[in-house]
Amino acid sequence: MQRLIVHVDMDAFYASVEEREQPELAERPIAVIVPGRRGIVMTANYVARSFGVHSALPVYQARLRCPGIVLIPQRMDLYRAVSAQIHGVFARYTGIIEPLALDEAYLDLTAEGRTLEDAEGIARAIQADILTETHLTCSAGVSVNKFLAKFASGRHKPAGLTVIYPEEVDALLAGLPVEDFYGVGPVIAGKLQAQGIHTGADLRARSLADLQAILGSGKLAPRLYDLARGVDERPVEANREPQSIGVERTFDHDLSTREAVLAELLSLTAEVEARWSKRGYVGRTAVLKLSFEDGTTVTRHRTREQPLKGANELAQAVTEVLTPELLAGHRVRLLGVSLVNLRARD
Repeated sequence: MQRLIVHVDMDAFYASVEEREQPELAERPIAVIVPGRRGIVMTANYVARSFGVHSALPVYQARLRCPGIVLIPQRMDLYRAVSAQIHGVFARYTGIIEPLALDEAYLDLTAEGRTLEDAEGIARAIQADILTETHLTCSAGVSVNKFLAKFASGRHKPAGLTVIYPEEVDALLAGLPVEDFYGVGPVIAGKLQAQGIHTGADLRARSLADLQAILGSGKLAPRLYDLARGVDERPVEANREPQSIGVERTFDHDLSTREAVLAELLSLTAEVEARWSKRGYVGRTAVLKLSFEDGTTVTRHRTREQPLKGANELAQAVTEVLTPELLAGHRVRLLGVSLVNLRARD
């Protein structure tokens, strides 16, 4: 039976909700932000995006890029309420729903005798229902697995609907930059590019043994080998809970002082807060990850009795474990902060 997977992604969700609530903002550049001394952008509307404003951008940079931007502090209770409406629409069409965030989900529409054309019709009905009931638009991608469905949903934003058929996969993936493949971040992209692998066609030209020689013997090389061929067997997991939410950053120049590391931590913790707020979770354990110039990696954690309430509490927790002894004689090449022991926000 052919799998039929839909990826639905709300268009500039938080910003669009704010435009709906404040129609006078519709033609102005706006960004929804995590406020604070090191505030960051959670999302921006399409007007602001045309100035280069995007998620995870520090607020001060958003102001520099777009001097007239309207900055709106996040209202997570409102966004969660609208998200519940949207998920109610999904549930009319399938019980197999994997939420990725408040504004994004995979749906499994697989059924005996159902075709990709049928799935396209259902996706179009979902878009229409969401627009009618919430006055918000979404983009949808339809294909035979999760990777292709998500790739499809991003091709014609906003309010687009794209279907990728199996016979189209090779041509579509051939020109896809390696950094756009699932699981490839800046560090992995750099390793691949250093070996002359820049696109899906380059990936597909390499054997599994070649990729393992570059990426090691873990899961990533086999995954990329399959994805380059349009193969993705991951199921849509209803009620899937994340194990952690975090951010890592690799630096062009190693950080040589504790003060430099602390400055970067403030930025990272603000970004982690934005991510856990977006996904509707809280957590009790902060994890700090450090990779040094000699290739060694250490982690430290701090657990509280109650969930951490924001970026400041997260920063305090990781700062407590960032002791001078931990950094003694080392330069930091990679810094990571994550939140674990997660549960859904009340």
